[in-house]
Amino acid sequence: MAAVRGCAAPFAGPKAAPFFRRKSPHAPFSATYSSFRIGPRAPVYVGNRRGALRRSPRCEAGVDLVEDRTASRASSVSALEQFKISADRYMKERSSIAVIGLSVHTAPVEMREKLAVPEAQWPRAIEELCSLNHIEEAAVLSTCNRMEIYVVALSWHRGIREVTEWMAKTSGIPVSELRQHLFMLRDSDATQHLFEVSAGLDSLILGEGQILAQVKQVVRIGQGSRGLGKNIDRMFKDAITAGKRVRSETNISSGAVSVSSAAVELALMKLPKSHLPSARMLVIGAGKMGKLVIKHLAAKGCKRIMVVNRSVEKVDAICEEMKDVEIIYKPFTDMLSSAAEADVVFTSTASETPLFLKEHVEALPPVSNAIGGLRFFIDISVPRNIGSCVSDLECARVYNVDDLKEVVEANKEDRLRKAMEAKAIITQELKRFEAWRDSLETVPTIKKLRSYADRIKASELEKCLQKIGDDALTKKMRKAIEELSSGIVNKLLHGPLQHLRCDGSDSRTLDETLENMHALNRMFSLDTEKAILEQKIKAKVEKTQS
Repeated sequence: MAAVRGCAAPFAGPKAAPFFRRKSPHAPFSATYSSFRIGPRAPVYVGNRRGALRRSPRCEAGVDLVEDRTASRASSVSALEQFKISADRYMKERSSIAVIGLSVHTAPVEMREKLAVPEAQWPRAIEELCSLNHIEEAAVLSTCNRMEIYVVALSWHRGIREVTEWMAKTSGIPVSELRQHLFMLRDSDATQHLFEVSAGLDSLILGEGQILAQVKQVVRIGQGSRGLGKNIDRMFKDAITAGKRVRSETNISSGAVSVSSAAVELALMKLPKSHLPSARMLVIGAGKMGKLVIKHLAAKGCKRIMVVNRSVEKVDAICEEMKDVEIIYKPFTDMLSSAAEADVVFTSTASETPLFLKEHVEALPPVSNAIGGLRFFIDISVPRNIGSCVSDLECARVYNVDDLKEVVEANKEDRLRKAMEAKAIITQELKRFEAWRDSLETVPTIKKLRSYADRIKASELEKCLQKIGDDALTKKMRKAIEELSSGIVNKLLHGPLQHLRCDGSDSRTLDETLENMHALNRMFSLDTEKAILEQKIKAKVEKTQS
């Protein structure tokens, strides 16, 4: 599935009320706002899956993502200061990992294209998300089948509200309409969702491989921005590991179809079988997706393919690789005249505006009655390259990525059996990540306890050495005394620090470890929770003011 390159215009969507209320620090979450639900495992899809959508404006023009942060800076600082005043409410709650988004399973392409963020603008989107009051880290995964935002939030319900409002603003879709198609998951559910996405289990075409490359691209792009912190970075890297293991240790990818191959299968299903060899094929766009379409057409016996692309270099490279097929290059300026000579048109470009509108297709010469008198447009781009108004024409049939489900259903049962093997691997990788994240809970206490002990050691050691006097001490004696004091401190700390370990290497549960941590915080007045929260708030305020 191609990474999405389209974008949408900002819109000052209405503010949403807080969605969730926490029952206890470790209790599951339930929605108090009727439009959202949090599922126990998988995304819970709310409302009509297709929804009542207005007619897509894709026939008129594409729009650009516009930056608009400076106007709200003063109010952001004020909100953060208010958050600092009421910080006690969040003291018992660690930052949450959350995913909020929509996919081919929850929203039609008409909505996904409005929310699509082009790959080149991922860093700016991450920066904008991290500038929100309650968001510490962020990552964006935007493809033709999904637009998902992963965040680490200081406050769960406030962070979700801010991200939802950001999505409404950047897409121009009111929050009330957006809610019908969003799914949200938290902590282990969010992590498992990402692992399943990386493994191809959440794809329209189960087991497809391109999503793994797109997850890798999130890490590559995110590392160049400040938004990809330790939690999101580690989660995505572990998701990549899970995706690799699933593909190498199971057969889920054997014979797996891709979006491109499904597009070719769909075209062949719609054409009269007796005229398949003579059908004239046109591919617009010679990127990764376009190249795969050409390969699959060739595999189905197509010997002559016309390719429209902005430059000839990519087409020449394809010709070198596929010498048994006649590939005819046409410049982008000849797109309409090339379409006039084609029976089937595949589109897969990065264009942010439609390439074909109703008036363009109406002007094309009719297709031979031998193949039904219909010209087929198979559009696998998001945003779409074919205007929705083209569907109104009797001489044309338009299919987009959502229509590929017809092809996918053919081999779904076999792939579901293979998916069960993959889930076992995902469970293993999920446990590893959760153990790592749980271990972070006690790190501040370990550091403060160690620092506290080292200060006492240094103070008492200095008193001891002063009483003895420098003249009475040799270097060997001084070293022996220092090693003795360090040894005593280390032995005394060994037991408490062992009971702060929570990395999955013993039978201790997270709750037991946290009880030990809280006990040590009280006994030694370490006050780590307050210090950490104040540090986070201070960083957010300083970042907003800068």
